[in-house]
Amino acid sequence: MKKTKSKIYSKILMILFFIIYYAPIVSMVIFSFNKERSLTTWYGFSFAWYNELFTNSAILKVVFWTILIAVCSTVISVIIATFASIALCKTKKNWRKLILQINNLPITNPDIVTALGLLLLFVSFRISRGYFTMLLAHISFCTPYAIVNIYPKIKALDENLIEAAMDLGAKPKEAIRKAIIPQIKSTVFAAAAISFTMSFDDFVISYFTGGTDQNISTLIYSQLKKTNPTFNALSTLIILFIVLKIIFDKIKESRKKEEN
Repeated sequence: MKKTKSKIYSKILMILFFIIYYAPIVSMVIFSFNKERSLTTWYGFSFAWYNELFTNSAILKVVFWTILIAVCSTVISVIIATFASIALCKTKKNWRKLILQINNLPITNPDIVTALGLLLLFVSFRISRGYFTMLLAHISFCTPYAIVNIYPKIKALDENLIEAAMDLGAKPKEAIRKAIIPQIKSTVFAAAAISFTMSFDDFVISYFTGGTDQNISTLIYSQLKKTNPTFNALSTLIILFIVLKIIFDKIKESRKKEEN
């Protein structure tokens, strides 16, 4: 009897969790198709805000730069993290521990502390804030997360793998490309996914380091006092992309299981 009650309570709590978590998202998606600007009253179905989204050059410019910065920061941070992880595996234990602890500082720091530090750095060197400084900032906070993901995988590999590849005639670059990269490919993609998500989603650091240039997060924040369902349409498209990506991954995973 007690077990039955506990199961009922757990199911109720789970349902409440999903309602609280997903109700605002569902509401946003529904009102992205609203005919009028209202975010609370339904006036009829319309694609007007999607049409407004794809004809608004200012929003499209911000979306383009957000994606470009996310892609560039992801690629650069993953490359840095991969080579740094390989180098760390060859470093003495005491130095390795110290470097890893230093690497973990940006992860444990609140975003506001990192943002202020980067802001002071750019101001000190009189670097004009914009998309370039935003890119540098995103690389700086994505790289530690990429190292945290990639380093354990490289550490788990045979220590003599590179030397063995070089003994077989491979040059250092070839040894890394042919002996190391294929074995850590899935981990690199996972690190890239985390880095891209963090860069694309970032607000605080982008707000402090971007100056007058904006990404999607800072643009939406600047428009909070206005009722603009165009951002509902943009957010709905982002959610649709995420859902399609999850479905694609699930189908791919199920096909692999069937093949095995």
